Amino acid sequence: MRTIDLNADLGEGFGHYRVPSDEAVLDLVTSVNVACGFHAGDPVVMRETVERAAARGVTIGAHPGYPDLLGFGRRELGATPPEIEAYVVAQVGALAGVCAAAGTTLRYVKPHGALYNRAVHDRAAADAIARAVLGVDRGLVLLGLGGSQLVAAARTLGLRTADEAFVDRGYAPGGSLVPRSQPGALLDDPDACAVRAVRMVTAGRVTDVAGTEIELHADSLCVHGDGPRAPDLLRAVRAGLDAAGVRLAPFA
Repeated sequence: MRTIDLNADLGEGFGHYRVPSDEAVLDLVTSVNVACGFHAGDPVVMRETVERAAARGVTIGAHPGYPDLLGFGRRELGATPPEIEAYVVAQVGALAGVCAAAGTTLRYVKPHGALYNRAVHDRAAADAIARAVLGVDRGLVLLGLGGSQLVAAARTLGLRTADEAFVDRGYAPGGSLVPRSQPGALLDDPDACAVRAVRMVTAGRVTDVAGTEIELHADSLCVHGDGPRAPDLLRAVRAGLDAAGVRLAPFA
């Protein structure tokens, strides 16, 4: 039986604000990428999210981004590789400590937003992220876009890696993600996303915005937890995968 992980980005509240869909999403995923305070989240939100994920048996990953609360980590800041390495060490180390205090374990790292997208093509940035993860804990898995420089950099350093595919994001020709500012970047139809997810897993293919078939490998499927229809998308995806005989299980 084919197995796939289902992940979402959570813990992106701040202060007294909590993302309303987080609780519902936690009941539907097998892994959760927890914001580490630089693009969203704070120590209280991090602790709450970790505890709630652990109580449900959901695998916990760190979701480090640029120090950009105003832009939600989606603006390219042009940070140098040493700066990127320091940012990632600080965030992953912080969440690892939160996990330890909550009696659970951090299992993997997935960069966020503009930092993630930069590391798809920028080998120097990818190397900095991989060095940071290795420096914190060489047992952590690095989750990244399949075929990206991030995955290649991690493998070069001997880190375990996992390939990610996006159910609710458009693919550009060549396999990168369509920028959020462009048409076709975001997908929110539950039925269409479910069909897409099943095809990604069972056929290893996705159709890009130009209508071309792209081959891909996925260890984990992402549905963005901050989307207004995230729970609906996840329920549809889970039902579609179950009907196709695909078992859900964490990759890490």
